[in-house]
Amino acid sequence: MSGDRTWLVTGAGGMLGQDVLARLAEAGETAVALDRAALDLTDADAVILALEEHRPSVVVNCAAWTAVDDAETREDEALRINGDGPRHLAEACARSGAVLLHVSTDYVFAGDADEPYAEDAPTAPRSAYGRTKLAGEQAVLKSLPERGYVVRTAWLYGAGGPNFVRTMIKLEGVKDTLDVVDDQRGQPTWSADLAALLYELGRAALAGVAPAGVYHGTSSGETTWFGFTRAIFERLGADPERVRPTTSEAFVRPAPRPAYSVLGHDRWAAAGITPIRDWREALTEAFPALLKAERG
Repeated sequence: MSGDRTWLVTGAGGMLGQDVLARLAEAGETAVALDRAALDLTDADAVILALEEHRPSVVVNCAAWTAVDDAETREDEALRINGDGPRHLAEACARSGAVLLHVSTDYVFAGDADEPYAEDAPTAPRSAYGRTKLAGEQAVLKSLPERGYVVRTAWLYGAGGPNFVRTMIKLEGVKDTLDVVDDQRGQPTWSADLAALLYELGRAALAGVAPAGVYHGTSSGETTWFGFTRAIFERLGADPERVRPTTSEAFVRPAPRPAYSVLGHDRWAAAGITPIRDWREALTEAFPALLKAERG
């Protein structure tokens, strides 16, 4: 807790942004919440003015174009938000001296590995969304080599927005059986856990003990969407045998999905921070709020 520093959160109306603000409030930090209506990240002058007005010590960028499939035909629009937006923030932070925590994605990788992607693994996005997010990463690291932090996440869910867990809770109540993809592997990650991790990283950055650069903010462990859905059914008290495995070919989408989205967490040791816990433990703790958000 510090009375002389301010955290500025962009994308404050989204699922992750809400959880970041909740974590900051819990810690007694001063926070400024800017949603899409309050700050247009594609407007460089507006971004500079926002930082001059609020003088944050840390900026947490939770704003993004997340419509993965729509980006395939609207890449220029997605790039303005996912590429130009972070660049404007990074340039403004370079002027003001603020730390920038920028949230990115597993989609910057090809998704064809057979072991967890290290933080410095070669990037090779296969979708427009991935390309635009990589552009944002590169802009942050170029403009803020000493105060820029890229935190990649994946398979994010939480109570504050639409996501896979809430969809499966809804479908369990109306479907006798569900066919779910079993050939894509990843790490289900609770947005509240990621928010707590971002807070710890920001504190470590301000203390000068966290090296700038790329980190991976996903849960420990791994599963498939099929395995994830069975775990959701179990926590609902529903028969997990109602969930049946299928392949990606059964759900063809405009944007290719990574077959392997497991990220390594080795770099957290350099910052003195413990990586996120196992996804199963997190799902159990998150579940009451998710159930309440979906069913009331």
